[in-house]
Amino acid sequence: MTRLWNDPADFVAEMIDGFVAANGSQVRRVGGGVIRSTEVPDGQVAVVIGGGSGHYPAFGGLVGQGLAHGAAMGELFASPSAQQVRSVAVAANRGGGVLLSYGNYAGDVLNFDAAQERLRAEGIPCQTVIITDDIFSAPATQLERRRGIAGDLVVFRIASAAAEAGYDLAATARIAARANDRTRSFGVAFSGCTLPGAAAPLFEVPAGRMAIGLGIHGEPGIDEVDVPTADELAELLVARLLDETPAGAGTRVVPLLNGLGSLKYEEMFVVYRRIAQLLDAAGLEIVDPHVGEYCTSFDMAGTSLTLFWPDEELETLWATPVDSPAYRRGAVSPAARAVSTTTESTAEPAAALAPTDDNSQHTATLVVAALEAITEVIDTHADELGRMDAVAGDGDHGIGMQRGSHAALTAARAAEAAGAGAGSTLTRAADAWSDRAGGTSGVLWGLILDALATSLGDVGTPDARTVARGVAAGLLAVTTHGKATVGDKTMVDALVPFSATLDARIEAGASLRDAWRAAAGVATTAAAETAALLPRLGRARPHAEKSVGTADPGAHSLALIVSAVSDTLAPEGDHHG
Repeated sequence: MTRLWNDPADFVAEMIDGFVAANGSQVRRVGGGVIRSTEVPDGQVAVVIGGGSGHYPAFGGLVGQGLAHGAAMGELFASPSAQQVRSVAVAANRGGGVLLSYGNYAGDVLNFDAAQERLRAEGIPCQTVIITDDIFSAPATQLERRRGIAGDLVVFRIASAAAEAGYDLAATARIAARANDRTRSFGVAFSGCTLPGAAAPLFEVPAGRMAIGLGIHGEPGIDEVDVPTADELAELLVARLLDETPAGAGTRVVPLLNGLGSLKYEEMFVVYRRIAQLLDAAGLEIVDPHVGEYCTSFDMAGTSLTLFWPDEELETLWATPVDSPAYRRGAVSPAARAVSTTTESTAEPAAALAPTDDNSQHTATLVVAALEAITEVIDTHADELGRMDAVAGDGDHGIGMQRGSHAALTAARAAEAAGAGAGSTLTRAADAWSDRAGGTSGVLWGLILDALATSLGDVGTPDARTVARGVAAGLLAVTTHGKATVGDKTMVDALVPFSATLDARIEAGASLRDAWRAAAGVATTAAAETAALLPRLGRARPHAEKSVGTADPGAHSLALIVSAVSDTLAPEGDHHG
């Protein structure tokens, strides 16, 4: 269990403060995470890694000479926002472009991709290598759907070594992708993990049993067996990974036995003893073996084995010395401390408020009222949403929605007080929601609110059809970026019928209030019906059967939100948006 915290909501921010205070010779804090505190040559490719917190030493602990140039650090088990990733990348960039690298999780993909688009639009060359080493999360025929776990370290090391060696951006991305292709991992757990302030672990493993094929975000295992002996566990891990030996792999292999948070090193050494024997018996030559903690899952008791088959170029890069707060290899020539000021900022400046009029300012007050209702309903149901999400995911949906909705409300109130119109008020709210919530829900709700803001505009009073067009535009943005369709067991299963019903009722002559209420009822029914579905996207996908019987938390939260908003719409909804 987790024992030490102040306010759980402040845990990550305070953790990063302490981490930087303890490691100032190697890292310094910037908006969204950390970058190296040492000088980096001009023109060198910047390798920016990242993900949710709770995995130390990933991700901040892997920033330093010979390793990453920066790390975007999200909330516990939640992807950093696009704003965070962009901020870290801008701070780390030295003119050679930026390589983004991270594990293959839906929220990370959405946020890092959005950041990449922004960086390119700002003239910063950017490429991405996604890590997919977890063999249990998808079959060998669907490598692109596999998760990234402790194999992160392999790809981060190779990409960073290539950058140190002077590879350009395209070559750095190429060699990092090759490292990913030659890396396989497999994990097990004996207990779940407990987040700060939580009364219970995200999942539990029965006494005497071992979960197989777990993720690193508190997701339950895909299978369960009796706890084996140390030798039997070694045999299970090695056999499964050797069955997945990459095409063209040689006979030299780097093994990494990774602790997931509370497994003792002594236990891992007993397991590794047998792993080494088995690899030798298989005719493999062990190179630079690792036993330690490289990518954890908070306080989970478990372990994973990663095998990396380097070719000659990869092995040369693997030998590059590394000096980071949590990981050191070889002897690094100390670099000078970089010159920085405490006032520098890499955050995107807020856009100036658009010209507006009295009618739009009145609508802005209704936008704030709607966000107040959203925040209230999410606060009421946050624990329920977390429990639903923990069935087959990481259990953070409720707290993520709380962070996002509260940030959106704060931003909207500030914009309204500054005299903003409806569109600008909702745009500020959308940006705050996506930035503070992080994860998949942060991206998608940011898209929905931003699309609606564009439709509302800052002049005049929007009519019902304008609102319906904004909702439809939000749906298009969600499906375009998230790739989900009806039946995938996501928020789209509720958003599609909501948008369709809203549009149809308004076209039939209903007021906005009546049409919205009818659409909210349809969305509520559709969200409940997702309980019978198998997830086809997101973190719940590898645990599909476990989620049957529980509605999708994203669809459920959407239904709660649109129902709450319906109570804020004036009876004359056609006249006051």
